[in-house]
Amino acid sequence: MLAAVRSATLFGVEGRPVTVEVHAAGGLPSFQIVGLPDEACRESRDRVRAAVLSSGLTWPAKRITVNLAPSNQRKGGSGLDLAIAVGVLAADGQVPPHAIEDMGFLAELGLDGSVRGVPGTAPMVAALRMEHPDIRPVVAMSGHREAQGVVGDGTRVVDTLRALVEALHGSAPWPDPPDHELVDDEPPLPDLADVRGQVLARRALEVAAAGGHHLLLVGPPGSGKTMLAQRLPGLLPPLDPHVALEATMVHSAAGVRLPSGGLVRRPPFRAPHHSSSMVSLVGGGSTTLRPGEISLSHGGVLFLDELGEFAPAVLDGLRQPLEEGVIRLARARASATVPARFLLVAASNPCPCGGGAPGVCDCDEAARLRYLRRLSGPLLDRFDLRVAVERPVVDDLLSGGGGEPTAVVAQRVAAARRRSTDRIGMLTAHIPASDLDALAPLHPAARERLREQLEADFLTGRGYHRIRRVARTLADLDGEHDLVLDDHVVMALQMRVRLRVSSRGFAA
Repeated sequence: MLAAVRSATLFGVEGRPVTVEVHAAGGLPSFQIVGLPDEACRESRDRVRAAVLSSGLTWPAKRITVNLAPSNQRKGGSGLDLAIAVGVLAADGQVPPHAIEDMGFLAELGLDGSVRGVPGTAPMVAALRMEHPDIRPVVAMSGHREAQGVVGDGTRVVDTLRALVEALHGSAPWPDPPDHELVDDEPPLPDLADVRGQVLARRALEVAAAGGHHLLLVGPPGSGKTMLAQRLPGLLPPLDPHVALEATMVHSAAGVRLPSGGLVRRPPFRAPHHSSSMVSLVGGGSTTLRPGEISLSHGGVLFLDELGEFAPAVLDGLRQPLEEGVIRLARARASATVPARFLLVAASNPCPCGGGAPGVCDCDEAARLRYLRRLSGPLLDRFDLRVAVERPVVDDLLSGGGGEPTAVVAQRVAAARRRSTDRIGMLTAHIPASDLDALAPLHPAARERLREQLEADFLTGRGYHRIRRVARTLADLDGEHDLVLDDHVVMALQMRVRLRVSSRGFAA
């Protein structure tokens, strides 16, 4: 007897529909899986058999062949376990075939018959729905919130294989989704009012949030660089529906727990350690193409603390996704494009010991040069904002009140973003260089000041364009709808410390 069951597998952050065809015939008992399964997928034959027997069901003493169609695409992971088990039972007559016609099955099986969630439930459910709009996904209890974020209430959940068979027979109702999935478990965001002093750095944080500009904070330890970066997500508005869905797919594929409701609506904040490898940061892998930290921060903030401690090759791997907003992962047998539109915030000490200033720094010249040469010029040039952060003065630390709270600054950021999108249809950081004259026109005084900077060789061509974008963001924050004024250009220049390698560390 032949049975066909709908399922899906994960490739990068994309789900791909799979039809699990199961043929049970006479002959010597055997169990074979074909259709380019990977090692985890081939091992499902042992998990499925043990789960069927542990559930009190009968394992057919037949020659069983499982084909994962389409057979020319590689299948990976353990998410096909449940579909294979249902196909075996349907081919043996233990499950009515008509009961599974409008369903898709996505879960791993335990040896005791339990049904477990798998990474990538959201993109796999989305792939099923795209190919079969009326399909009802069946997932594990732990995968409910991911499936719910894609299809709403049209999802079935099960906790054991036995419960699934009884529900398909109609002898028992479908299990209810877990109540704890509805609890909001997102922690509150830190408030900008906790920051003492740092007027210029706070302003740079506001500009970065309003225009989508990448930000580099340079200063000694204890000056508040990390504290400032952690408060940036609170200034960003909730993700729009399209970006929220993309971020949800990425988080699901990476096995990151999703928030209540199933959709990632709050801008993510990722802060990988400086020992992170290239694959962990940009994504990939030898057998499966999985998203990295830059994709997990899609729509939000990627914070690289101790920037000078990252491997130079890892940092240079950020240059292409910073420009294009995607990362293209290519391997010998496959390739995938993963979203990676993030706001990069980095923090660095001026030298290995953190002192930086002459008379304070304990590093010798060779150590300083090695430290600074880890940061390539092309990477530094991609930071629109490069701000020197000094340790706060004593009066600021001892004062009882802080600066403006996050809620107040976030309102200005939201207003500036609306002005930008209403006027040009995008954030100012994304304005193409060829369109700057049309979309960010300069006042004559502002143009003359930029000419002086270029003639003095203080700006590269890319730096000139970035200064213009930052100045346009400052104009939006000030409510200026027409020209970018000279004051805006001056402030943009103050927020772009001219960095170069010298024996004294980062220099202006």
